[in-house]
Amino acid sequence: MAVTLVFLGKLADLAGVSDKQLEGPLDWQGLCDELQGPLADAVKQDRTRIAVNGQVLADKTSLSAVDGDEVALLPPVSGG
Repeated sequence: MAVTLVFLGKLADLAGVSDKQLEGPLDWQGLCDELQGPLADAVKQDRTRIAVNGQVLADKTSLSAVDGDEVALLPPVSGG
């Protein structure tokens, strides 16, 4: 098993894929180490949120995911 990263919206465009499998466990530093370039920059922005198994984290740096978990990377929402 693995941790599934799900990229949504603009983040999927930057990643070039909608999802990716990573070896667990996964924490904030491990996530930052895995991501590169503009995608890493976007995920580190204050307005980008992270959800683990559908629960949005109040503090994304508290990320703690294990094998079988789904980690969704949520871009800032713009309204209209």
